Amino acid sequence: MTEHLEHLRMVEALLFAAAEPLDEESIVQRLPGHPDVGPLLAELQETYARRGVNLVRRANKWMFQTAADLAFLLQQEVQEERRLSRAAQETLAIIAYHQPVTRAEIEDVRGVSVSKGTIDLLMEIGWVRIMGRRQTPGKPVTYGVSKAFLVEFGLESARDLPGIDELKAAGLLDAEPPDAFRLLPVDGEEEDTEADVPLPFDDPVEAGRP
Repeated sequence: MTEHLEHLRMVEALLFAAAEPLDEESIVQRLPGHPDVGPLLAELQETYARRGVNLVRRANKWMFQTAADLAFLLQQEVQEERRLSRAAQETLAIIAYHQPVTRAEIEDVRGVSVSKGTIDLLMEIGWVRIMGRRQTPGKPVTYGVSKAFLVEFGLESARDLPGIDELKAAGLLDAEPPDAFRLLPVDGEEEDTEADVPLPFDDPVEAGRP
């Protein structure tokens, strides 16, 4: 058996047995010789494209998931209902589209106060995380969506969300954001790193609840 085929089998086994999505670096470190796994993942993705399970990338990590056209077979077994209030849905949408965002800025967009319990609920579910603190008086905490949110909704990044115009058309963003608001930078643009200071967590990306 060639080294390429052996590595292909190893990557397949790692992804199949993993309890959570794996990033490429984690896969590389577990393989003898630390080969380039990009071509291996691309080959596996093509191999599984027509199977009952597909290899997909979510939030820069790789995982197997049921083929989209077969999801109906498992709905009764694995479907988990999360009924969010209107306020929670609006708050989640604003955080997703305008992260990093403070509670006061969320209230500016919604035009009404935001209950602390609403944000706590979104963090408990695992869809919202703490990103840092705004360098303004009081240094308020800023929030953003988590990797769990991206995986749950099948997104590679927050930039894959539907356009803000579509969200406004649905009635979720009626107000104009405050002047201090900033959107996620698009690819090729430099992010303003002075607006927020990450909190001292070991991994800023996972600063919120998992």
